[in-house]
Amino acid sequence: MDLVVEWGQVHALLGENGAGKSTLMNVVYGLVRRDAGEILFNGQPAEIHGPQDAIRLGIGMVHQHFMLIPRLSVVENIILGREIANAAGVIELDRASRSVRELSERHGLAVEPRARVQDLTVGLQQRVEIVKALYRGAQVLILDEPTAALTPQETDGLFEIVHSLTREGNAVIFITHKLGEVMAVADRITVMRRGKVVASTKPADTKPAELAQMMVGRPVLLRVVRGPSHPGEAVLKVEDLVVQDDRRHLAVDGVSLEVRTGEIVGVAGVEGNGQNELVESILGLRSARGGRVILNGRIITHRSTRRRLQSGLGNVPADRHRMGLVLEFPIADNLVLSDYDQAPFANGLVRRLRAIRSYALRLMKAFDIRAQAPEQPVGSLSGGNQQKVILARELATQPKVLIASQPTRGLDVGSIEFVHNRLVSQRDSGLAVLLVSSELDEVLSLADRVAVLYRGRIVAVLEGDAIDRERIGLLMAGAA
Repeated sequence: MDLVVEWGQVHALLGENGAGKSTLMNVVYGLVRRDAGEILFNGQPAEIHGPQDAIRLGIGMVHQHFMLIPRLSVVENIILGREIANAAGVIELDRASRSVRELSERHGLAVEPRARVQDLTVGLQQRVEIVKALYRGAQVLILDEPTAALTPQETDGLFEIVHSLTREGNAVIFITHKLGEVMAVADRITVMRRGKVVASTKPADTKPAELAQMMVGRPVLLRVVRGPSHPGEAVLKVEDLVVQDDRRHLAVDGVSLEVRTGEIVGVAGVEGNGQNELVESILGLRSARGGRVILNGRIITHRSTRRRLQSGLGNVPADRHRMGLVLEFPIADNLVLSDYDQAPFANGLVRRLRAIRSYALRLMKAFDIRAQAPEQPVGSLSGGNQQKVILARELATQPKVLIASQPTRGLDVGSIEFVHNRLVSQRDSGLAVLLVSSELDEVLSLADRVAVLYRGRIVAVLEGDAIDRERIGLLMAGAA
C-alpha cells in the first residue's frame, strides 16, 4: 500500500479492526519491520529499525494503551530516558518541570508536572503521552484509537489539541474506526480494507455512509432502528452492592440498580470506574462484600456462576478471548460450553456429537456465523464472527437477563450493526438487557434507561428526554 501524509494536516486512517492500520503505523514507528517497500521522510529515504530511529526523525506515537508508569509523576514519565542532570549527575526535576510546563501550555495541553500519573483521569494521561512525544521532538504524531476511553468533553478537547498542532505545521495521523470522529477532525481520509488502500478522500467530498461501505465492502445501516420499549416487571435487582477490586480497594460502592423485562439499561462510564467488578459480582465471578443480587425474585448472591447461568443469566463478556471462548476448540464445542453435559448434547458421560453438530449448523445459519464448518477452530474466525458465536450461545439458552459487556469492542461497522439489531430484537421479545459499554454513542443508541457510574457509584439514572449526551458526559467525568 501507498500513503502520503502532508505537513499541517490531520490525516485519518480509517478501517475496520484487522484492516492493517495499526500494523502500518507500527512499521513507521519502528515496532514492526517492513518486508518490502520504502519510507520517505521529507523526501529522503528513512531507515527505521526501531522507535529510537523514528524519534530521531521526529516521529512520535501515542498508543491506544498508554505507556506510562502510574507511580511516577508526570515530569518523571515525560523525561524518562531523556533526563536533565547537573554536573554531578543529579536529575534536576525543577528545571525539567519548567520545561514540561512551558511545552504543555504552549500547545494547550495543561498538565501539572508534579502530579502522580495514577491520580490523573484517562484524558489527562493521554495529554501526558502527547507532551512526552513533543518533548522528544515529534513533528509527526501518530494517535492510535485515541478516543477509546475518553468522555465526549475530553474528545472535544483532544480535537482542539490536534488542530493546534497542525496549525503550527505539524502532521497528525489519526487511527480510528469511528466515522463521526473522522468527519469532525480529519483534513484527509485514507480508508483501508484487508491491508490495502481502497479510497483516499476528504470529509467535504464524502459521507459517513459512503465511508462505512468502503470499510466493509457493502452498504451498512449506521443508525439503530428501535421503537419505544414496553418494560414489564423487574427481573434483575442489585441492592446496595459493595465489591472490592484485586487490590482490595473499593470498586463498587453501594450500587442499587434494576433491569426490567423488555428494556435495555445502559451503564455509562469511563473505563475503570467499577464496571467490570459490578458485572463480575452479578455473575458470581467476584464475591460481594455487601448487598444482594436478586434474579426472578430469588436471592442469588451466594450462588455459583454456573447456577446463576442456569437460573437465567446470559453473559457476553468484555474480553471474548479470555472469558468467552476456548479459541482452540471448534465452533460447535464453543456453542455448547454452557450445557455440554446436558441432554440432548450428552447421554451420561457420552457426548452426542451428531446432535452437537446439528445444533451448531442451525445456530450458524440463524446468526450468520461465516465459517467453513462447525469443526473449524473458533480462534480462526474474525472478531465479528467470534462475537456472533458468543451471542448465539447465550441467546439460544433463552436467558431472562443478558449482561452485554462491551459487546461491539473491536468490531467493524458491519458486525456492530448485526449486534445492535440483535440486542434490540431480543429486547422487543421481552428480554432484559444490561448493557455495559465505554462507548457513549452505543449506550445512547441502544439504552432505554442510562445509569451513569463514577468511581464505583451510580450518580444518576436517566430516562426519556433526560438522556442527554452533554449531561451524561459531565456525569461520567464527575463534573455534575
